[in-house]
Amino acid sequence: MAGKKLIELRHVSKLFKVGGGLGLSSRGFIKAVDDVSFDLPAEEPNMTALVGESGSGKSTIARMILGLIDSTSGEIFYKDKNIKTILEKDPKTYRREVQGIFQDPYSVYNPFYRVERILQLAVRKFNLASKRDDETKLINETLKAIGLRPEDIIGRYPHQLSGGERQRLMLARILILKPNLIVADEPVSMLDASLRAVFLDILKTFKNKLGISCIYITHDLNIANYASDRIMVLCRGNIIEKGDSKALVKEPLHPYAKLLVQSIPIPDPNKRWSDKLEFKVANLAETQSTADACVFCPRCPYAMDICAKEKPSMKDHGTNHDVACFLYK
Repeated sequence: MAGKKLIELRHVSKLFKVGGGLGLSSRGFIKAVDDVSFDLPAEEPNMTALVGESGSGKSTIARMILGLIDSTSGEIFYKDKNIKTILEKDPKTYRREVQGIFQDPYSVYNPFYRVERILQLAVRKFNLASKRDDETKLINETLKAIGLRPEDIIGRYPHQLSGGERQRLMLARILILKPNLIVADEPVSMLDASLRAVFLDILKTFKNKLGISCIYITHDLNIANYASDRIMVLCRGNIIEKGDSKALVKEPLHPYAKLLVQSIPIPDPNKRWSDKLEFKVANLAETQSTADACVFCPRCPYAMDICAKEKPSMKDHGTNHDVACFLYK
């Protein structure tokens, strides 16, 4: 009997309407997410990274899981219940148990609210403290837990905080609510390298000590390898490879995943980055391959005749490592 799922996507697709004349779609739509299925187990906290270049569908998947947009087809389940039903009947519970962290640490805050007001709203909305003193104590303890000094933060407005402080403030809100799942969409892309590790370590602490799972959206395989247990590689809305983080980065299988790994710079100032990325150049119209073709076929240096005629299915290639590519029959 299969274990319970914390979150599960079943054949989820998302279409967006686009203007004509761009060669994007003869029917006026572009498919941002194409028949995506995956899940996170409920029994064991897990951090799964969705990796891919811009436009691969990562953020669209995040927004659908958070209930910010609806899928065009397919279903998303949270603890075996369709999230559309949950959001209709009990949105408050879902909003507490599934929390988002976003890329821009400034735009998510009301600029007229001080730091304490931002956290007070979370405490009061979900009835996390019965008394004012308890509320203040909870906020102060939470700020200290994620490395912020209450005496330096309380009373300030978001624009008076650094980018790192604003992102940690989002982590404080997460820690107060203690959700079951975090959906983090490129949360460290606007932070200095020194602060990125601190932020990621806090997320890992949430997983290891509080049992909070995370879906981490990124285009950076270095970050995915450092922070996540599992990586799923997305190409034009399709999962083309998935597996254990260390194994996938060490030995990527799909040509697209190999290109992503080759693009990781060597952190050694004494070694020049001499690797060259070679792949076919395709125009915008050519990249919109049909449903009966591999999504990477127009740019793949190893493309075969079958790649333009059939879409490869996901195949098991060893322990916790699957790939959708005809190079691995």
